[in-house]
Amino acid sequence: MPRTARAAVGGVIYHVYNSGKNGRTLFRTPEDFQAYLDLLIEGKSMASIEIYGFCLMPNYWHIILRPRGKSDLSKYMSWVANTHVKRHQARNKRSKGSLYKGRYESLPVQQGGDLIDLLRYIESVPLRARVAKNAGDWTWSSLGCDKKIARQLLSSLPVQRPDRWKALVNKPMEKSERARLEVSLKRGSPLGTDAWAAKMAKKMGIEHKLRPIGRPKANGAG
Repeated sequence: MPRTARAAVGGVIYHVYNSGKNGRTLFRTPEDFQAYLDLLIEGKSMASIEIYGFCLMPNYWHIILRPRGKSDLSKYMSWVANTHVKRHQARNKRSKGSLYKGRYESLPVQQGGDLIDLLRYIESVPLRARVAKNAGDWTWSSLGCDKKIARQLLSSLPVQRPDRWKALVNKPMEKSERARLEVSLKRGSPLGTDAWAAKMAKKMGIEHKLRPIGRPKANGAG
């Protein structure tokens, strides 16, 4: 049976991410990374999309974007994903099996402080992965990409960044801030205030993703 389109709400910001199947490498060379950025740029002609941030790592990627219409997210990401797989296989003749672990994940993000925190989290990935001593040195992110890529790919952020942004990205996040973002990633739940997250989850039919992961503790457990 054909897959159904993902539920999406137009005009809402999303954190979109995916990774290689079983840790499979998606981008091995600078040419591989550049080819994917070129895809992200080319795909903007397929749908009405604004991209606010991204980070590509060898075996996974993060993108922050806003589709204007309810079908634009699916149009854009489906085209990018399918084209990436086809072109990857064309360049790597010996490549067999699935490239990605599955379809991309897309989590709504509330505009405001949560968006700023998420952008900081994503742009600091190279530091946590220890592939760069300074986040701005990682060419394959919205913080470190060259000016030409930024002009072609990125839209102006709808909220004001804090002063000394690069210094802030390079500063370790508070554990509580980072934990909140990682809970959203682990659950696949909207990122925002409780009321906003509940509203978005209901619209998208994913209320179950707001529930804590795992079984509740039995009464009397220590």
